[in-house]
Amino acid sequence: MEKTKETWFQKIENMHPYQTLMYLGMFGSGLIFLFMTLAFLGTEPGNMDAVGFKMPKSFILSTLIILISGYTVSNMLLHYKEEKIKKLKDSLLTTFFLGLCFTVLQFLGWKELTMMGIDFRGLPSGSFLYVLSGIHIFHLGGAMIFSILMIYKYNKIEKDEIQHLLMLTNPYERMRIQLFTTYWHFMDMIWIVLFLIFVLRF
Repeated sequence: MEKTKETWFQKIENMHPYQTLMYLGMFGSGLIFLFMTLAFLGTEPGNMDAVGFKMPKSFILSTLIILISGYTVSNMLLHYKEEKIKKLKDSLLTTFFLGLCFTVLQFLGWKELTMMGIDFRGLPSGSFLYVLSGIHIFHLGGAMIFSILMIYKYNKIEKDEIQHLLMLTNPYERMRIQLFTTYWHFMDMIWIVLFLIFVLRF
């Protein structure tokens, strides 16, 4: 007997509620970034050279940092499959600190823009640099808060062998790690696209 092919709607129906919420949230966030980016591209770039615009070094460095964080977050699921909770926690902790470094560098990038004379009261295209990077930090901040909760949980599990075993056999825990990894990669991709647009625009 032939299996009937699942429709797109049926696939959504069969998802765990947390998966559905996260994917819907990512879709909504993607639309926000899309419309904001289109609005940014629709503004006149103005004479950015006249104000001595150069891509902030902090933005360049933060891009490298978030690329590295994409690698560290990818290791989480691998360590979970290998049943290495300590390595899983270490990868999560490293990812969190890289996210923190990224956030600090973004604020330093804003400071560099201000020193160039680019602020909310100046060129509209310059203002969008703050808005788009600020929205991105806000979204990444949600993932960082969630990572703190996960680190706290893994610290407790490490000290309890029964909890340790339960976690490794819990499909829900695997799903949580997968969702966190997917969301973090999504945020990586959003920033890389924004950064490339900034570079090409100016």
